[in-house]
Amino acid sequence: MENSSAITEYKKTIQYLLCTAHSSGKRWAFFSALNFFFSITAIFSNLLVLVALHKESSLHPPSKLLYRCLAVTDLLVGLISEPSFAVYEAVLAQKNHLTNLCFYFGTVCVVSFTTLSAISLLTMITISVDRLLALLLGLRYRQIVTLRRVRALVTFSIGFSALLLL
Repeated sequence: MENSSAITEYKKTIQYLLCTAHSSGKRWAFFSALNFFFSITAIFSNLLVLVALHKESSLHPPSKLLYRCLAVTDLLVGLISEPSFAVYEAVLAQKNHLTNLCFYFGTVCVVSFTTLSAISLLTMITISVDRLLALLLGLRYRQIVTLRRVRALVTFSIGFSALLLL
């Protein structure tokens, strides 16, 4: 019984931290509209990148996988994180901040931004290392950097990013 009340108190504390804002509603409404615009931009631009990568055949397959992973991660930011943040800001623009809606959208924002940012950062680091290896290894690059190894590395980075939330 104590554990249930502790969880309830923890949720109320998180809800209070997420859903209290000390600024004007006009500012939150402006940022909400701006985030919806950025969301649409991120969706269409990353879809365009994915189509271009699908048509491109001259790229080395492991590098192509890394670019696709980065584009998909950014697409998910545009589909999940930015719209949920825009709704969260729209709820903050209202007078009643302490609602379950505010808490749920705030939680989705935090979880999705944390996970997708970590995956994106690790993918960019991997792309940088991939390009460095291409310069340093020369002809041995295609033998060392294989699609199987890059898939394992991408899977590891996704798992590691998910573990950051625990």
